[in-house]
Amino acid sequence: MGRRFKELLAADQVIRLFSMGRIMHAVTIDLFGLAGGYDGFWLDQEHAGLTYEQILMASVSARANGFDTFVRMAPTDYALVTQNFEAGAGGVMAARVSSTAQAEEFVSWAKFAPRGSRGMNTSGWDCHYTHKTQAQFAEEANRDHFVGIQIETAGALTEVDEIAAIDGVDLLFVGPSDLSQALGHLGQLGHEAVWAAIERVATASRKHAKHWGTVPADPEYAQRVVEMGCRMLILGSDIVCLRRGIEAVKNAYSKFFR
Repeated sequence: MGRRFKELLAADQVIRLFSMGRIMHAVTIDLFGLAGGYDGFWLDQEHAGLTYEQILMASVSARANGFDTFVRMAPTDYALVTQNFEAGAGGVMAARVSSTAQAEEFVSWAKFAPRGSRGMNTSGWDCHYTHKTQAQFAEEANRDHFVGIQIETAGALTEVDEIAAIDGVDLLFVGPSDLSQALGHLGQLGHEAVWAAIERVATASRKHAKHWGTVPADPEYAQRVVEMGCRMLILGSDIVCLRRGIEAVKNAYSKFFR
């Protein structure tokens, strides 16, 4: 396995990810691995409803390709957080968080005592299937597992400073599409109100020595957010890359299509 996201962030490196959820197959992950340049990926459980077995497969494939990975999920199920870790995911990220209290609850689900309330079970991947002691397991899991909070609702934006201050939050992640919707400018990712909100996230991250990420709309957008301090970029997804690949093939053979 390559370097963990937390290690890369600690080194202030820009992390390049892809996302997947609709086309869940080891070959998809291998193709991104063979393309080179990526540090890992997220698994979209929020929209695709991924199962334990799918997370397990993707985590094995991630390790085979030297990738770290995390699961983007709804912050509604304590058990699902620990299941994702036990399946082998390196982290979890809560989508649609609306308050500091909700973010704190999510972090507590991801951490063992004394920081959190995660239930102890040593039979999963993250305990190397009982090869670690409970004390070793708890210490290493609390230290190594990645926890992200998405800032994409009006409530999260209002309380972003308090969310950034939470012990155990490693990254704030701007969801620009939902954030534009929350601000009344649906789909206008470059609207000045959206950029002002992103700057607010960046400021809170700097203040509390945290990192932040986003899904850039285009290369120019990516450059601007990196200059603002963004250190995690989602550069492509299974569906986007397949769609654009199909379009590229059709364009190359355009005279054969009606």
